[in-house]
Amino acid sequence: MIELKNVDKTFQEIHAIDHISASIKDGMIFGLVGSNGAGKSTLMRLISGIIKPDNGQILIDDEPVWENPSAKKNICFLSDSAYFFPNATAASMRDSYALLYPDFKKETFNDLIQKVGLDPHRKINTFSKGMKKQVSILLGVCTNTKYLLCDETFDGLDPVMRQAVKGLFASELMNRDFTPIIASHNLRELEDICDSIGLLHNGDLLFAQDLDTMKVQVHKIQCVLPDLAKEQQLLQELKVLQYEKSGSLMLITARGTKGALLNCVNRFDPIFAEILPLTLEEIFISETEVAGYDIKNFLS
Repeated sequence: MIELKNVDKTFQEIHAIDHISASIKDGMIFGLVGSNGAGKSTLMRLISGIIKPDNGQILIDDEPVWENPSAKKNICFLSDSAYFFPNATAASMRDSYALLYPDFKKETFNDLIQKVGLDPHRKINTFSKGMKKQVSILLGVCTNTKYLLCDETFDGLDPVMRQAVKGLFASELMNRDFTPIIASHNLRELEDICDSIGLLHNGDLLFAQDLDTMKVQVHKIQCVLPDLAKEQQLLQELKVLQYEKSGSLMLITARGTKGALLNCVNRFDPIFAEILPLTLEEIFISETEVAGYDIKNFLS
């Protein structure tokens, strides 16, 4: 398990990570989402032990990760901009990774690189962005580390290859002790694959919880009430994240289960009422609006 205990990091005047405490359980796919500049990449580097927190502690299976080879051997970090040696090929990078990671699966890498149709002896600097991303992901998976940290994993991959990577992660989860952590702006992709989600905004972790539980606890309400007084009473009773009104139709995003929200609305004798589930993207927008990150501020 990965544990973050009051982790804080500042770069000059930029407070990148603001006293975050959280845990990431083993054997699940954890998605890390956030607004631009929220601190996702910084947090991934902190977890990997690449940079040191100013305060707090990061534990990998109860061991501190900073300057601890015993903990770091269980982690592979794939940055958004993958680095390859000058004039490297997939085969030469495979051999280099095998020197760094004793459990690297060479045969598996050879099999996978053939399946995705890449020439292992072609120079990587002649590959497209998506092809380079494929090589990076295959190298990361074949390190056979317990934790694989992926920064913008799906960026640059075509739809077929994105599905292939998801299938590869699922296969690894079934066959060994494996916990991938994926930071991405592509919320629709994370919604399909992740078990739990953490939302960062301005260096602060707004929440980190099971995706299914999160969806059960936030819904959109569409309703029409008979008068303005009842509308205001309803808004006061609900834990509102987002509210709009189009004509007489109220559109409310609120915390609560479907049954509890419907019971609350029905007490005000609605002319019409409907409770809808939210996508991860809609939850992201609602939560970040509460935190002050609202696109309407740019348009007003």
